[in-house]
Amino acid sequence: MRSIAIIVAAGRGTRAGEGLPKQYRLLHGEPVLRRTLRLFSEAPGIDGVLPVIHPDDADLFAQAAGGLPKIMAPIAGGESRQSSVRNGLAALRDAMADIVLVHDAARPFATGELIAHAIAMGRSRGAAVPVLPVTDTIKAVNAEGRVTNTLPRDTLRAVQTPQAFSYKALLAAHTLAAEAGVLELTDDASVMEWAGHAVFTFAGEPTNMKLTSAEDFARAERDHAPSSRPPRWSELNDVRTGTGFDVHAFAEGDHVILGGISIPHDFALSGHSDADVGLHALTDALLGALCDGDIGAHFPPSDPQWKGASSDRFLQHAVAKVHALGGRIAHLDLTLICEAPKVGPHRDAIRASIAQITGVPVARVSVKATTSEKLGFTGRREGIAAMASATIRLPLAEDDA
Repeated sequence: MRSIAIIVAAGRGTRAGEGLPKQYRLLHGEPVLRRTLRLFSEAPGIDGVLPVIHPDDADLFAQAAGGLPKIMAPIAGGESRQSSVRNGLAALRDAMADIVLVHDAARPFATGELIAHAIAMGRSRGAAVPVLPVTDTIKAVNAEGRVTNTLPRDTLRAVQTPQAFSYKALLAAHTLAAEAGVLELTDDASVMEWAGHAVFTFAGEPTNMKLTSAEDFARAERDHAPSSRPPRWSELNDVRTGTGFDVHAFAEGDHVILGGISIPHDFALSGHSDADVGLHALTDALLGALCDGDIGAHFPPSDPQWKGASSDRFLQHAVAKVHALGGRIAHLDLTLICEAPKVGPHRDAIRASIAQITGVPVARVSVKATTSEKLGFTGRREGIAAMASATIRLPLAEDDA
């Protein structure tokens, strides 16, 4: 029987805080979505992996999925999780799928054993979900916050993914729900239950956590350190250096953003994004070291989706490209050129911000500031310029060995 995994990755993840959608944020130097895709693409019982993504995330997805086996062309998601899964199911009409597993992109810690168990339960039961016992006392409350009922814990379970179903049955249930205007069911088991199907359970995994908040990411960094070591510096013999340069003019405002840090000032910086001149220069430096164009090629200012965008997204994109090639960032050096504001009092905060965005130890991040001795546009206090260099180390290609 042919088994396909649908990875739901179309959400915006706003509860995780500002920055990239949570599925593209780095976890131990790797995008969350890549960890999830790799888990399913390497599972022996999975014949194909269908990602459902936001239409605006095509470039981010391409970087996260590059080089992984079994990955099918991504499908655009809908306005809700339910509609996104329905889009994925519809795209599989010609894929000859017998069993479909539906999994959240933000659950990167499921195991191969759990996937195998899900496939087996999908084949034998037609609809099955992994669950955990509920250990807390659960109370129902009304709109005023008054307790109306205490639910018996022995009959309650917390539901995880991957959820496994007969493909034809799940597609029919989703189609029926959509036609009936039932559009906000929160998981696929609920869709099957609504359509009258019996849904069975099997043991989930306590470590199969879903990344929802910033606190979840912090806990994941602490509790799920990678078991395999990163490549040693001695194994990365292709040493490259790239440079970047950017300028932004002042405009009306009361602060500037430099290196991801908001600094009070009499003006703001003008730009299509948040005009973080420092992060833009660093992004170009990394792209230069990779011989992969410049920031404008990857994030064109003509594209309205980048209007007002936080520039940490651009820098994380370049970092992910380094990691996708098996490389590491050895050193980042940023020089900010302006008469004002004074950068010195914020230097350490900027270094820490860049280190957090890139996953590079702060000891490998340098930030300097200088003036142009009142010469040129920076000397006339018309804007800020930034120069950056980035040193990366990549595995030596066989052709170069």
